[in-house]
Amino acid sequence: MDTSPPGEREFSNGDFYSGEVKGLLPHGKGKYSWSDGTVYEGDWDEGKISGKGKLIWSSGARYEGDFSGGYLHGIGTMTSTDESVYSGAWRMNVRHGLGRKEYCNSDLYDGSWKEGSQEGRGSYSWTNGNRYIGNWKKGRMCGRGVMRWANGDLFDGFWLNGSRHGSGVYKFADGSLYFGTWSRGLKDGKGIFYPAGSKHPSLKKWCRSLEYDDTGKFVLSRSSSIDVDELRSLSNVTRSLSMKTSSSGGTARTSWTSDHPRDLTSKSARSLGSGEGQEKNRIAYEREYMQGVLIRESMITSSVDRSLKIRPPSTLTKQVSARTFMTFLTGEHNYHLMLNLQLGIRYTVGKITPVPRREVRGSDFGKKARTVMFFPRDGSNLTPPHKSIDFSWKDYCPMVFRNLREMFKLDAAEYMMSICGDDGLTEICSPGKSGSIFYLSQDDRFVIKTLKKSELKVLLKMLPRYYKHVGDHENTLITKFFGVHRITLKWGKKVRFVVMGNMFCTELKIHRRYDLKGSSHGRFTEKIKIQEKTTLKDLDLAYEFHMDKLLREALFKQIYLDCAFLESLQIIDYSLLLGLHFRAPGQLNDILEPPNAMSDQESVSSVDVGVTQELSIPPKGLLLVTHEPNSVNTVPGPHIRGSTLRAFSVGEQEVDLILPGTARLRVQLGVNMPAQAHHKLDEDKEESATIELFEVYDVVVYMGIIDILQEYNTKKKVEHKCKSLQYDSMTISVTEPTIYSKRFVDFLHKVFPEEM
Repeated sequence: MDTSPPGEREFSNGDFYSGEVKGLLPHGKGKYSWSDGTVYEGDWDEGKISGKGKLIWSSGARYEGDFSGGYLHGIGTMTSTDESVYSGAWRMNVRHGLGRKEYCNSDLYDGSWKEGSQEGRGSYSWTNGNRYIGNWKKGRMCGRGVMRWANGDLFDGFWLNGSRHGSGVYKFADGSLYFGTWSRGLKDGKGIFYPAGSKHPSLKKWCRSLEYDDTGKFVLSRSSSIDVDELRSLSNVTRSLSMKTSSSGGTARTSWTSDHPRDLTSKSARSLGSGEGQEKNRIAYEREYMQGVLIRESMITSSVDRSLKIRPPSTLTKQVSARTFMTFLTGEHNYHLMLNLQLGIRYTVGKITPVPRREVRGSDFGKKARTVMFFPRDGSNLTPPHKSIDFSWKDYCPMVFRNLREMFKLDAAEYMMSICGDDGLTEICSPGKSGSIFYLSQDDRFVIKTLKKSELKVLLKMLPRYYKHVGDHENTLITKFFGVHRITLKWGKKVRFVVMGNMFCTELKIHRRYDLKGSSHGRFTEKIKIQEKTTLKDLDLAYEFHMDKLLREALFKQIYLDCAFLESLQIIDYSLLLGLHFRAPGQLNDILEPPNAMSDQESVSSVDVGVTQELSIPPKGLLLVTHEPNSVNTVPGPHIRGSTLRAFSVGEQEVDLILPGTARLRVQLGVNMPAQAHHKLDEDKEESATIELFEVYDVVVYMGIIDILQEYNTKKKVEHKCKSLQYDSMTISVTEPTIYSKRFVDFLHKVFPEEM
């Protein structure tokens, strides 16, 4: 029997408590000492540490602040064994909320935390004088933010995983500016450089036009990418020199280091001489980078009086091309449509998810498999009030698409938050002639496309066989469908939607996009219409893609299966959507400088055009290694859920792709597939060998089969006969499904040739 005085108790394991009690439990003020030397002194609530107190661990770490239910919970200060100090909010023993941490090396973070990591808005100051103010995610700089280096350089723009990624402006300490885009810390794409002393857009106004104050104050969290055409119009410039190439750009540093101003000093600028100093403030340079390497540069000069004020664009959103379908959906109507769509999908997912999962039945595909709900503006017993207009919502085959989403390994909550989150949807331009409107989810995972009534009928008709096909073939390249819906607006207009996976949802930048059908008539893009994100066509494709033997075999095995499936449904007009991420090749400098020339960084060896370059499959700049699930992201993407592919070059084992200095990625069919692109040989040109030597690139390939909702119906048969009278029937797009399928596959054999 315990004979200790009231309020004191020594336990058999060596622990000791002294203080107020309630029955046999500590309650009120008290001190508890564990046998390992840990000591807590403070408030108790019926045997649990709750209230305010001080906890000192045997290791020397100490915490003073709020507790709840035995957890560090509330506001408190933790001093770790390395003498780093965190003061701020806690939740269930982890830093969560607003807090300030001073590290043992005197670095300082002040801002928002989530589940123990920096997430949200915050400021980080390094002991070397560098400082970042902006968005964080999982302990890394991510989103909009401003980085100021100790040497005076400043970057204001977008970040991803601690590296500059997206649009932004880099201000050098000497006053020069570069407006452009970055990819994983490297300049990538087009931009404009303003030398020190030249006239340029107001940095303050430019930052505000990006919806972000130059002091670091947040206005909004999203912005479009920089449009070089708009930048060019800011200065009202005209070209004064012909386009030239240069390799003086060097390689951009990572996000933790500043860009050195010297590598942006153009040779042409230095050649102007002091006698032309009066024109200096009119000069700027349009530049294009590929993975940190400057591949093109041209001088642009002002053609207007210097006294004219340069105004930054009011918005950076690219203009949407003219549409032939539902052109009334602009402005306020478009806003209501997007809001209605989000409300409807939130209702659909919330209603069907709690229903116990079961196998689909024939009735789940029938005409009665519909859910209809009216959404009045003021709300109802079943719907919330909203700021849009009254509308009716129809959800097609809800149980089928619920099972499809689970089959595609898509979490219902993530799906709903991706489309229905606070950041909303972004309207994007349609590359095709259908006139459909496309919306992109805030995390780029999903594409929402408006459908014609005829397309909806085809989709619902093929749905039973589509469900079986994607269930039998997890590596299918065919578009993933996640839901089909219809909105009826108050004036009676009906708008139909399909939610699909984004085939280009990747952290890597997609440098080129192609829509390939296998036909040739009209399958080209006018050069004046080609921009950075233009989707090109069959005749625009000037490269073949060589890949590992087993990767290619897996690709064509699935292409045969998918085309046979579409052919059986009498579907035509489908195409392969191909996205290319180019890695800056080692021989790129040879292209950009004449032989024996010296770059700013190092000498470039002269090129012997008589030597044939040896190709490497897989490419030398991309490394295939044995797959390690713990080293890569294995979460299913919005387009591909299939198995990890095997590569012949790695002993027929499952493989990951390593991009040196960038990432390690899981290789799946249509996703993260390494290849080597080189220029197609033209036997009529004597210099073809030279082209073959130089234009060889390491690429990462993304692909999928899209536009699968066009039947070969009576209308298309008539169109085929009429066009066949004018053109070669094998060159026109519309043709009989069997011929279309064979021509499509034959064309892809040329695009992805077999190694001899």
